[in-house]
Amino acid sequence: MSTRYEFRVLGPLEVLRDGRPVRIDAAKVRLLLAALLAEANQVVTVETLVNRLWGENPPGRARNTLQNYVLRLRRALGCPAGGAPVFTRPHGYVIETAPDAVDLHRFTALVRQGRTALAEGAAARAAPLLGEALGLWRGDPLSDLPAHLVRGVVAALDEQRLDALELRIEADLALGRAADVLPELRGLIGEYPLREHFWAQRMLALFHCGRQGEALESYREVTALLADELGVAPGTGLRQVHQRLLAAAPDLIGVRAARAAAPSRDGDLPVEMTTFVGRETQVAQVRRLLGTARLVTLTGVGGVGKTRLALRAAAEAAPSFADGVRLADLAPLSDADLLDRAVSEALGLRDQSARPVADAVADHLRDRRLLLVLDNCEHLVEQVAGLVLRLARTAPGLRVLATSRQRLGTPGEHVLTVPPLTLPAVEGTPGGTPARRKPAVEASGDVAVTAAAATEVPASSDTDDPLLRSEAVRLLLDRAAGSAPAFRLTARNRQAVAQLCLRLDGIPLAVELAAVRLSAMTAEEILERLDDRFRLLSVPRPRTSARDHHTLRGIVDWSYDLCTEGERLLWNRLSVFSGGFDLEAAETVCAGEGVPREDVLDLLAGLVDKSIVAVNSSGDRARYSLLETIRQYGRQRLQEEGGTARVRVRHSEFYRTTAVRAGQAWCGPREVDWLVRLRTDLPNLRTALDYCASRPDLAGDGLEIAVNLARTRCWFFSSTLGEGRHWLERLLATGDPPAAATTRTPTLTAGALAMKAWIALCQGDNPAAETFLAECRAVARELPDGPSAAPVTYIEGAHAMLVRGDPASRALLAEARDRFRAAGQAGDAHMATMLWAMAEAFFGTRASASSARDVYVAEAEASGAEWARTWAQWCSGLVELRHGEARRALAPLQRALARQQAIGDSWGPVWGLETLAWAVAATGDGSRAAGLLGAAHRMRRDTGVALIGLRPFHEAHLTAERRVRASLGAEEYAAAWSRGASAEDAPGPVPEEGTSPVRSTHTRTGGSHTPTA
Repeated sequence: MSTRYEFRVLGPLEVLRDGRPVRIDAAKVRLLLAALLAEANQVVTVETLVNRLWGENPPGRARNTLQNYVLRLRRALGCPAGGAPVFTRPHGYVIETAPDAVDLHRFTALVRQGRTALAEGAAARAAPLLGEALGLWRGDPLSDLPAHLVRGVVAALDEQRLDALELRIEADLALGRAADVLPELRGLIGEYPLREHFWAQRMLALFHCGRQGEALESYREVTALLADELGVAPGTGLRQVHQRLLAAAPDLIGVRAARAAAPSRDGDLPVEMTTFVGRETQVAQVRRLLGTARLVTLTGVGGVGKTRLALRAAAEAAPSFADGVRLADLAPLSDADLLDRAVSEALGLRDQSARPVADAVADHLRDRRLLLVLDNCEHLVEQVAGLVLRLARTAPGLRVLATSRQRLGTPGEHVLTVPPLTLPAVEGTPGGTPARRKPAVEASGDVAVTAAAATEVPASSDTDDPLLRSEAVRLLLDRAAGSAPAFRLTARNRQAVAQLCLRLDGIPLAVELAAVRLSAMTAEEILERLDDRFRLLSVPRPRTSARDHHTLRGIVDWSYDLCTEGERLLWNRLSVFSGGFDLEAAETVCAGEGVPREDVLDLLAGLVDKSIVAVNSSGDRARYSLLETIRQYGRQRLQEEGGTARVRVRHSEFYRTTAVRAGQAWCGPREVDWLVRLRTDLPNLRTALDYCASRPDLAGDGLEIAVNLARTRCWFFSSTLGEGRHWLERLLATGDPPAAATTRTPTLTAGALAMKAWIALCQGDNPAAETFLAECRAVARELPDGPSAAPVTYIEGAHAMLVRGDPASRALLAEARDRFRAAGQAGDAHMATMLWAMAEAFFGTRASASSARDVYVAEAEASGAEWARTWAQWCSGLVELRHGEARRALAPLQRALARQQAIGDSWGPVWGLETLAWAVAATGDGSRAAGLLGAAHRMRRDTGVALIGLRPFHEAHLTAERRVRASLGAEEYAAAWSRGASAEDAPGPVPEEGTSPVRSTHTRTGGSHTPTA
C-alpha cells in the first residue's frame, strides 16, 4: 500500500504520514517544505528556494546546504527510495501531492465550488461549502515559521481567506442570516477598517434587520475614514450599495419581506444549552463526508462527545438539505421492534394505515433531500443497519448521520472515530513525546510561590497562552465558569489543570464532571484523588432524559454491558498493559481461563469496533491501546474478579521473554528493529520491572529484564541511562538475602553489577563505578571462572581505559572479548571488541590500532547489525584522527553520525559530534570546531554525561579546545561555541566525502556559558 501524505499550511505547518503526525523540528527544513508546498506539483527553482530560506543574505555554500536540507526533509518524511513525494528536477525541486493532500488545495476547491453556487443563485448550497473551506483554517498560516521569510506567501493566503469570508457572508445574507453576521462584521471591520466590501455587507445586514438609519450612518463613517487615511472616496461597489439603500430598492425590500415571512420547520435540532468548544476539524470532516457519503457513522468511546459533534455538524450542514434535518434519539429505545416507529415519529409522520411503518417512512423520504440524525445506535446496531440500508435504497436524497460506539457495518458506511479533545503539553509527561514536541506549560515546581505567581491568567483574552490551545483545558474553564464561578486559572494551578485534563484523557464528559467538582475542591485536590475517578466524578444531579449519563462510571458501565462475556474478560486483562501492545502480547498475556488464544484476535476486533480499544495500523505491526479511563475501569473489574496477580505475572513473564529475545538477537541483522521495538514497549517494560521489584519472588525475573535492556543498549539508544541504572539498583536491592538468593543466580547478579558499573562509567560517575566494580568482584568469587569471568574482565578493562587511562586496558578488553566469544555471547563480545579497538586507538601504536579497527569493522559488517556498523565507522574515524590524517577522519565520522541519526540513536551522536569536533579542530577550521564543541556540550548536558570522568575523551577534548582557543582568541571562540551550544539541532552530516559539515542555522532563545572542559 502506498504511503499517503497530508500537508497543512492554513495554520502552523503540519504533516501527516498515513494519518500520523510527522515531526520536523529544524526551522529551515520546515521553511523548505513550506516553500515547496506553496507551489506544490510545480518545480521550484534552486534560486527561489535559496531566497525563501535566507532572503537576500544566503550563506557562501547555499546550494550545498539546500541539498542537505532536502535530504533531511526526505528523511523526516520517511520518503521511500526515489524520494517521493519530494523529487529532484534539473533546475530545482518539486513536491508532488494528491489533489486533496494539501489543505490549501481543498480550501481553494471548496471556495471555487461555493463561488459557482453563489453565482447560480444557490446560496443554500454555497454557504456550507464556504463554511467548510473556512473551517480548514487553524490560525494564521505558517505561523510557526519566521515571518520575514514567508511574508509574501502569508499575505497571499490571508487575502484568499478574506475573499472566502466575503463570499460566505454574502451567502448568509442571501439566506436571511443578517442578524447572525452583524457581530462578525463588526469584528472584521475593526480588524480590516479599510476593506470596503465588509462595510458594504454590514450596511446590507443592518438594512435587512430594519436598521436603515444605522446602515446609512455606516456609509458616512467609512467615507470619512477613507478620506482621512487614504485621501480617497468610496469605490464604485460601496457607492452603489449606498444608492440602493437610499432608494429603498425593490429587490432589497422584497428580500427582507420574504425573509421575515420564512416559515419555521418542525423537528429542528435542539438548541445548544452550553458553549461548543473546539472540534473545528471534526465538524469540517463530518460536513465534507456528508457531501459525498450516504451514511456517516461517528464512533468513539463513551463520553467522547459523539452526540454533541453530530448535532453541531448537522446544524451547520442544514442549509444543504432542502427538506431539513431530523433527529431520532434511540437511547431510550429498549425494544428493537419499535425502531421504525421511533424514526417515523422523528420525521413527524402521522400515518395511521395498517401497512408496515418502515414502508411509510420509505415512501415519505423517497423524493426528499433530508439529513436524518440517528443518535445512540450501539444497542440496536443490526436493526439500525437494516433500516438504513432499506431507506438508502429507496431515497437517493437521504443522508444519515449516526452516532454509535460500534460501526453499523452497512455497505457504503463512512466511519469517523471521534477523538478526545486536544490535550495540553506538559514537560516530563508521556504527552510530550519526542515525536511531537509541543510548547511547554509553565510548571509550578517545588519552590516557594510568590504573590505574583498566584496572579490570575485571563483565559478569555490571552489566546497566545499555550495552555489555552488545548480544547480540554478550554472546556474545563468554560464549564467551571458556570459551576464554580470563583475558580480562576492562575500561574499556581495551571500545571494541575493541565495534568487533570491529561489524566482525564480529554474525554468531554469527564472534564465537565471535574469542572463541577471545582466548586468544592481545587484542581490539585481533584488530581490527588483521581485514582478513584469513578467515585470522584459521580456528581449527583437530576436526570433530564434517559440518554443522559451523568456519571463517568455510568457511561463506561453502558459500554461494558454492550460487550460479550469474552470481550469483557479480555477488556479486564488488557488493563495490565501500559502505553500500548500488539497482538502477540495480547494473546500471550490474556489467553486462558475463558478466553481461548485463538479467539483473542476476534475479541480484540470486537473491542475495536465498540470503541473500547484504539488501533494504529500505520507500522509493520498493529498497535492497540486503551484510554486511561477505560484501562482503570478494566483494572477495577479485574481486581473484583481476583485475577490481577495472575495476569500481571503473565505480563511480566512476556516482557521478560521479550527482553531475553532482544538480548539474544543483539548485534545481529535485526538489531535496530529490536531497539525500536524495545523503545516502543518501554511503558510495558517499566510496568513489568516495577511489579517484579515489588515481589521478592520475581526479583530475578525483573533483574533479567533490566540486564538484557542494558545488554541491548536500549537505555543508551533511548537516552535514558539514569533509568537503566535505577532499575538495576532497585532490583539488586529487592527482598531479603534469602528471598533474593532463590530468584537470582550469582551469574545473573554479577552480570547486573557489571552492567550497573558500565552505566556509571558512561555517565562519568567514577566514585559510583568504583563501588559497583568492587561489588562485582566480590560476587565474582562465587562464579566458576572467579574474578576472571567475562563480565568482570570486561568491566575491569572498561574501568582501566575510561577512568585511569591505562594502556593495560587493551589486554583486559581483548581477554574479555575472547571469553565472551567462547561463551557464545555475540552481543557482549561485540561490545568488548568495540572497547578494545577504542583502547588501541587511544593507547596503541598505529599498527595495533589499525589491526584492531580492521577486526572490529569486519565483525560489524559480518553481523549485519546497523548500530554496530555506525560504531565501526566512528572507530575508523578515531583511528585515522589519532594515527593518520585528520582530514581523512571527517568522512567516516560524518557517516557514523548520519547513520545514528537515521536510526533514532540518542547516544551515539553525543560522541560522534564530540569526536568530529576534535577532527575539525585538527584540520585548522577553528570557528566550525568551536561550534561543534558547543553543540557536543549541549548534547552531553541533555544526556547527563560528565566528560571529565572519561579520561581519554576528556584529554582529547582539552587538546582540541586549547588548539581552537589559540587559533580564534577568547572572544571569537566564545561566540562560536555559544552558537553551537544554542543550536536547535545538531549539525547535520554531509552526503559527500570531503564536504564540510553543515551548521545548524536555528538557535534557541537564551544564552549559554562557555565551559573550560
